[in-house]
Amino acid sequence: MTQPLGVPTRLLVIDDEAIALENLVQIFEREPYQVVPCPTGTAALAALEREPFDVVLTDLRMPEVDGMRILQHARALWPDIQVILVTGYATLNSGIEAMKQGAYHYIAKPYRLDEVREVVRGAAEMARLKRENRELREQVASTTGQGTIVTQDLGMQRLLATARQIAPTDCNVVITGESGTGKELLARYLHRHSNRADSRFFGVNCGALHEDLLASELFGHEKGAFTGAMARKLGLIEAVSGGTLLLDEVAEMPMAMQVKLLRVIQERELLRVGGHEPVPVDVRLIAATNRPLEAAVATGRMREDLFFRLNVVNLGVPPLRERRDDVPLLAYYFLRRHAVTMGKEVDEIAPEAMRLLAGYDYPGNVRELSNFIERGVALATGRELLPTHLPEALTRLEVRVMHPIEAGGLPTLEAQEEQLIRAVLVRTCGNRTRAAEILGIDRVSLWRKIKRLGIDV
Repeated sequence: MTQPLGVPTRLLVIDDEAIALENLVQIFEREPYQVVPCPTGTAALAALEREPFDVVLTDLRMPEVDGMRILQHARALWPDIQVILVTGYATLNSGIEAMKQGAYHYIAKPYRLDEVREVVRGAAEMARLKRENRELREQVASTTGQGTIVTQDLGMQRLLATARQIAPTDCNVVITGESGTGKELLARYLHRHSNRADSRFFGVNCGALHEDLLASELFGHEKGAFTGAMARKLGLIEAVSGGTLLLDEVAEMPMAMQVKLLRVIQERELLRVGGHEPVPVDVRLIAATNRPLEAAVATGRMREDLFFRLNVVNLGVPPLRERRDDVPLLAYYFLRRHAVTMGKEVDEIAPEAMRLLAGYDYPGNVRELSNFIERGVALATGRELLPTHLPEALTRLEVRVMHPIEAGGLPTLEAQEEQLIRAVLVRTCGNRTRAAEILGIDRVSLWRKIKRLGIDV
């Protein structure tokens, strides 16, 4: 069962002591939770059968149905649920057993209210992350096919809608975007939704080949056109006639080649290298570039008439840092793909690892994210991709001190303290106990600083 967006965390509170139960309910009703109280374990089992909960806060020692049985029943019914056990009979053995059974946390009486609030807040966040991860896995599992563009970003959805609208029109298209954003993938998407979908698609990097070799690759050559030309060769434009040709980094094409390409667009025909008879062709051209073509025209590196012929429709693919909502979805997509390729059963991304992935800027865009996940799958020994499987660029702690010029003057000690605490909390995924250890202070002192500085964890 999927919890709708915006619905508060559902919290089931169980205690056979009426006063303790009433106190806990009063505490959490002031928080953004939907609280359901149960005075007995039997009532709690019935509540779990009726409806889903995100977090269960239960006393361990109760007559008839104890907290361990509630833990087992809750996890059997709801895989994302987080259970916190509370008891006045704290022993090491019962704590270890609770964690083995999958409890989120174990709190001993007497407890501090701030501690209980913090643990419940962490459990709610863990439940949310697990639910989102499961839904992402389900969504990715239904996504198949070459040229598939995996996205839930509204801007990308609008871009794909535009691509589908122009795909059947056969007009030339320029796709712009940073390296690694998926420009060739969008070109394939256009081809697949066009009337040419049953014909060939081919891409060529115009900046990767020498001018003479590029001319032969694109336009073909006649026998004897140059030394070593032992037979006629069809160029890519002729070979994919009826289909789609992607010209990647088109601004790197030499000027002489640009003139020949312009002829193909205007006359729908080409001359092979060394040939004299025009060859009719029917090809849709899609150009891709990671730099603005207008700048290439302005500097004389690209013919203006060719630019206007190619740039009938311009589709800009945004960088991954501008569509962060896609990071979890793409991460699971690549996880599934790389796991299949490597023959491994890695099917889960730990919440801490997902936090690190979601917080990175990705200068290499989608391609870099794919590389991160491929590395993680290769290193994973179990079913879960952990933070330790990710590159150092993601896992190392970087505390950035503001330069006086950036800050408009020397930063205050309080500003530096806040920046350090925020950085450590990000590194520890909000784990205050671990953060306090790194900072060299106790948890209560850290809590006071967080409250004083207004840090939202």
